[in-house]
Parts: sequence; C-alpha cells; structure tokens
Amino acid sequence: MSSAAARGGTAPWAQAHHHLLQEFEFFLVVDFEATCEKEKRIYPQEIIEFPSVLVDGATGRIESAFRRYVRPKYHPVLTPFCRDLTGIRQEDVDGGVDLGEALWLHDRWLQAATAGARKGGSLAVVTWGDWDCRTMLESECLFKGISKPSYFDRWVNLRVPFQSVLGGGGRATLQEAVRAAGLQWEGRLHCGLDDARNTARLLVEIMRRGARIAITGSLAPPPIQHKEEEEEQPHTSLCGGAVGACFCYCGVASRGGVVAMAGPMQGRCYWGCGNWTPTMGAVCPYFLWSN
Repeated sequence: MSSAAARGGTAPWAQAHHHLLQEFEFFLVVDFEATCEKEKRIYPQEIIEFPSVLVDGATGRIESAFRRYVRPKYHPVLTPFCRDLTGIRQEDVDGGVDLGEALWLHDRWLQAATAGARKGGSLAVVTWGDWDCRTMLESECLFKGISKPSYFDRWVNLRVPFQSVLGGGGRATLQEAVRAAGLQWEGRLHCGLDDARNTARLLVEIMRRGARIAITGSLAPPPIQHKEEEEEQPHTSLCGGAVGACFCYCGVASRGGVVAMAGPMQGRCYWGCGNWTPTMGAVCPYFLWSN
C-alpha cells in the first residue's frame, strides 16, 4: 500500500503521476553543524547543532521539526569563525546536551511525531551530500562509543535526484540548488535548522517534478574476505603487535594510535584514516578500536 493511500490523501504531484507515489511514508531531513575553524580542520570534529525536519511523503507537508544544541567535549569553546558562520552562540552549546542525549531526544521526538502513522511505515533520512551521515555522525559516534538509531545508516543524498531532475554540476551548493529549483532561500545560511528546512522544501519540489526518491548511500559493512585474500594483504601493527584492519575508506593503510586524553578511553588503541595529518586531521571517517 502506498503512503498516500495509507494516510487517506494524495500528494498534488501524485494525482497526475500515480506511478510516482513515494516508497517512503516519511522523509527525515537533517543538516548537522559542527565545530570548525577557518582554513583548517579541528580534530575531532563534533556536532554542535542537531536539527531535523519531518516531511510527509504523501502530502509533502512539513509535519514537525526538532533542534537541540550539542555541547562539544574536546573543543568546548567555539572559534570566532564557527560562531560567525553558524550563528551559534557560546551559551547555546554551553547549555546544550551531549550527543548521546541528543540522539535519544531526537528518537523520542520522532516516535511522537509519527505516532499516527501506519504500523511499519517506512522512513528515509535525507541530506544534502553524504557528509552528515557517512562522515560526521558516524565518525563521532564511533570515536565516542555512542550507539545511534539504525535509520541513520542509510540515506538519500538529495544531490542525486536534484541532478536527475534539474541537471547542473554536482558541486552546486544547497543555496544554489534551492534557487535553481525556483525557490527563495528562507532563513540564515549555515543555521542547521534553516538549512534542513530549505532542504525539505527542495525535496518537495523535486518530488513535485516527478522524481521518485530512493536511497543513495549506506554504511553497509565491507564484503567478507576469504582467508586467502586476507593473507595477501599487508598489515601494520601497534600497541604491542595488535593487528588492525588493512585499509581505511581512502584505500590506504590505516593509521594506528592511542587515546592520550584523560578519561575512560585513555590508553585504548585504535585504527583510523591512513591519510590523517596533524594539520588537516582525518580525510575519511574510518575508525576501529583495536582492543
């Protein structure tokens, strides 16, 4: 049964294109803001604004919105560049919650917002690009040992259907894409909630133009290797000879390290991006505890 039939209504674009009814009952649009500095990377980078907008897949209506400011642990004082870029004040993050609590509060909000949906109704996370789910949320949760809901493990990169429907280069910014779709930008650029709302509006416009929205990215585990293949691959070692995974997502040998910062994880060994440098940090979000 389609989501439109289940909810007793039909989206305006679906009335003329019945075969384009969406697979998902809801779309969850997210756009994280994170600690940052001008022209260099902060390591580890941490989420400081956790916004989410829920869109009804049948009607295209924004049903609800969520936002929590998140208190960074490793770089608790925001840089002037970060404050100016995002509009987030130091007092916003000082009064925020940690990432684990933000995820819990978000899940409770989502359950309440979809309480009237049909049982087993499907949901897809939507982002502009792959950074939010593949890189930022995944790497921070791995680094801090935080569990996250499984719906964040696959997502729709809205760039893909945008290019299919409206064309243009793959490097268009969100603001450029919104304007290319004939929409006016609303709110402040790089305010996470405003960015998520504009992404949601762009999503609805793309659906109105006949696009069927499908999953484009996921955190599916790497394929299982045969023993013979594993033996042929080089390994490096650290922490008393503990052997780590061969390659990070960049395709180069992973780099080992030891957590030096005081806390419950101090002294633990890990494997991370092989392209990590002190000035630029990690290129990819690969992370694995080795003990």
